[in-house]
Amino acid sequence: MPLAVGAVTPPADDLVVEPFLSAQPQVGSIGATWTDPTGRVWELTGPHEVHGWLTTQQVAGWGAAPRTFVTDPLARGGVTVRHIRAEPRRITWPLHVYGDTHQEFVGRYRSLMRAFMLTAQMGRPGVLRVSRPDGTAREIEAFCEDGWSGAGGENWVYANPVLTLMCPDGFWRDTEPRAVRREYQSGGSPFLSPYLTVSPGQVLGATEVVNPGDVDGWPIWTITGPSTLITAANHTTGQQFGLSYNLPAGEAIVVDTSTHRPTVRGPAGQNLVGALNWPGADLWSFTAGVNSVEFTVDGSGAGTSLEVLFFPRYEAA
Repeated sequence: MPLAVGAVTPPADDLVVEPFLSAQPQVGSIGATWTDPTGRVWELTGPHEVHGWLTTQQVAGWGAAPRTFVTDPLARGGVTVRHIRAEPRRITWPLHVYGDTHQEFVGRYRSLMRAFMLTAQMGRPGVLRVSRPDGTAREIEAFCEDGWSGAGGENWVYANPVLTLMCPDGFWRDTEPRAVRREYQSGGSPFLSPYLTVSPGQVLGATEVVNPGDVDGWPIWTITGPSTLITAANHTTGQQFGLSYNLPAGEAIVVDTSTHRPTVRGPAGQNLVGALNWPGADLWSFTAGVNSVEFTVDGSGAGTSLEVLFFPRYEAA
């Protein structure tokens, strides 16, 4: 006689999808995708009739970033806060995967599971992106930590994996960086007199760069020669750094502060951290809001340019 194996998911046509699960823009809806470490993009919010899976409405952990408060006890009672550290976050992302037959379900389940587990196999994060009805979107890098072990009574023609995504940086970011570029200009109005500025509308003195995020945005600087010394100051935060290096025309130095271990790389990829003006060098960030910044360049000429890229970062999706 046949063996009962548990509940069977209803046919796809009978599934009820809440409004925010639809892939089509509508009032109150969101969209979500997962980009695996190979660069392939997977739709998570529909249309489920095409993909055979959908996101349910129990998503958690996509609000404010977690913090740890380091405190010292006071003799009179209570504590004083010595340091506040932003922590990685964990997002709970529930899915429903189904198929009209066992083989159809298994194919869908295995392919989606692999898309997330590649983060552990390759040691590289994927990217979770959430889009809003107004066309804006934010994303966060994540590793799949748990959720594909399988629950009792499932994995015949449906499953409800609840994924735990570990995000090393607890903050969400814009999907595209803010970019500002300035180049040496000959003739007309001089570009360097002696200042190099990131503002297209100014030539001399300080300029302003706006960071619309909730927290600091860490920039990537690309300096193209010729130059012998570049000095970058953020007057809003009171920080600055100088980089002394004889950079030939057409070659570039990249100062990357966007990672937890900032790097300074020369034209051949060599480590140029020693070229910074230690001990006073401070590889600063763009604080939330308006930043008054100023750049000076020595030894500039035709071809000298400066490009600054940074991702605004936010507390929530």
